[in-house]
Order: sequence, then C-alpha cells, then structure tokens
Amino acid sequence: MKPLSKRVAAFGVAASLAIAACGGDDTADEPSEETTEETTATTATSSGDISGTVVVSGSSTVEPISIAVAEKFAAENPNVDISVDGPGTGDGFKLFCAGETDINDASSKVKPAQLEECAANGIEMIELRVGNDGITMMTNTANSAVECVSFPQIYALTGPESQGFESWADANALAAELGETGELPDAPLSLVGPGEESGTFASFVEIVIEEFNEDRGQDATTRPDYQASADDNVIIQGIQGSDTSLGWVGFAFAKEAADVKILQVAEEAGGDCVTPTDETIADNSYPISRPLFIYVNKAKAESNPALTAYVDYYLSDAGIASVSEVGYVSLSDADLASLRSTWDSRTVVAG
Repeated sequence: MKPLSKRVAAFGVAASLAIAACGGDDTADEPSEETTEETTATTATSSGDISGTVVVSGSSTVEPISIAVAEKFAAENPNVDISVDGPGTGDGFKLFCAGETDINDASSKVKPAQLEECAANGIEMIELRVGNDGITMMTNTANSAVECVSFPQIYALTGPESQGFESWADANALAAELGETGELPDAPLSLVGPGEESGTFASFVEIVIEEFNEDRGQDATTRPDYQASADDNVIIQGIQGSDTSLGWVGFAFAKEAADVKILQVAEEAGGDCVTPTDETIADNSYPISRPLFIYVNKAKAESNPALTAYVDYYLSDAGIASVSEVGYVSLSDADLASLRSTWDSRTVVAG
C-alpha cells in the first residue's frame, strides 16, 4: 500500500479529482494495476461500455477508500468520470442535500437535522456502512511522559471546560473530579484536531465528550481554542510540529504518519489501556471505535447507470478490499452480507 498521506496529497483535498484523467497528471498516483476479482454477491460492472459522471464528496477520512475504489473502477470503465472530494462529513451533507453530489462519504452517522434537510429537498438516501475505524489519540514521539489517556483525561484536556488550559497538568484537577487518579505532565499543551465540519469531530464528541457533558451541564462540544482542520494531514503536521502536542485523527492516517506516537486509551479512570489495532477496532474493545459510511442518493442511483455501476463495484470483493488496502478495518462477513442486502433492496434511511 502506498503511504496514505501521499495518496491524499496527490489527489487533493480541496479540489475535486477527475479520476479518469489522473494518468495525465504528473503529481497523481497511477491507477492501480491490481486485477479485479469476480464477486458472487454484488456483481462489479467491468464491460467498459458505461459512460457518465459520478460526484462524491464528504469525509476526508472515507475519501481515500472512495478514491481507491474509483481508481480500480476507472481502469475498467474509462468513460466514467468520477470526482472525489473531502471537505468533511458535514460540509459534504450540505452539498448532498442540495442535490449537488451523488454520494456523501461520512465518518459519522447521518444526523436527524441532515435527514430533515435532505427530505425537505426530496432526497432519499441509502446508508451503506463500508468499514470500521478508530479515532486515534496521538502525541509527538518526543513526548515520553504520556503513554495512555483515559476518557476523563481526554475530556479534561479537550472538553468545553478546558478552555484556556495551556499545560497538560492544567487538566489534572478537572480529571480528578471525574475520578482520575493519574497525573498528566507539566508540559505545554499544543492541541490540534478536526473542526466542526468533520465527521471525526462529531464522532469524537459523541463517543468521548458526551460521556460527561450532560451530567456537568455543558454543551456537547469541544473547547473552541485549538488548531482545527478538516484535513487529517494538516492535523498530523500540527502534532509533528510540537514536542508535547495532542491530537486525534482516523486510524489509517495515524498509523501511516511519521514522527507521531499513538496513545493507548482507557474508557474509565484506572481502566485497561487499549492500543488501536485492526483487531481491537473490529471487536470494539478499543474505546473510540466507529463505523464508516457512504450515503447514496437513491433517485440518482436509479437514473444514472454510472453511479449504480460504481456503487456495485464499491461493494464487490475487489472494491470493498480497498477498505483494508488504505489502512482501515474490514467488515465482518455478516456485516458485509447485510451491507450488500441493503444496497440490493435500495433500502433508504427512515426519517
């Protein structure tokens, strides 16, 4: 597998990628030469006689999967132009609900307000869970004082009550109120993470912050005073730029990054510290595990053969293999069968 950061940099985050034209771009990765296998569950279209366009936007976390699938698909269907963009799950849903895109990549489940916005515009969506991920807490490799952080400590460092904290140790008193007995080091805190437009932000708040905020009368959000970006590579650069940084991104980006230290995470104060791995994410023993989705516009899938063929390919054996190839965690056989059934029946998300 090529380094994930190179793959994302080559195809761009802010600008759409014209997959069919990538062979003429000296800065782009070459299309995969991997031979596509036949699948008995969802048939991948490979006749090469399909033409049209497919527009994908949304999560920068899921973006590398959709790009990898598009590379393989384009090699067999050169007359289909596929653009893949990664402005963030939330910004992607704005485009999707306005009818401007065919698929929205999402690293968090669609929210009721997003469903309502789409419904108001007559858009029905098909939810397809394509893989698994673990939000990965990281610091700089130079930070030898921290190996594991608990949910109480993460909240005390990143939650709404930690605004203004400039040192890791500033969070100790708040963490102690939440039952933590461990001590964080007296070192400058350089915090970098996803912005509110990111599905990773939404998942982080849902899994970690909401554990505490309601009981403490706080809003379900993070502290506002940190370096925020929807681009995982920018977050990693921020972590690399400070010896005592703290940040969080998706697992695939974290394990491909250089000069960062992946931290263990304990769900409870004094609990077992768990390292994010394929195995601990797949079995949900890693506390900040989450599903990854693509959402498909049902009406566009019915009217656009190129879109249907792309999603068919996405869920084929060759397409879905891209999940693990770019560094995320594959679905179980049972979840994969359920995924294909949802697509075959064109089951839409209920409002």
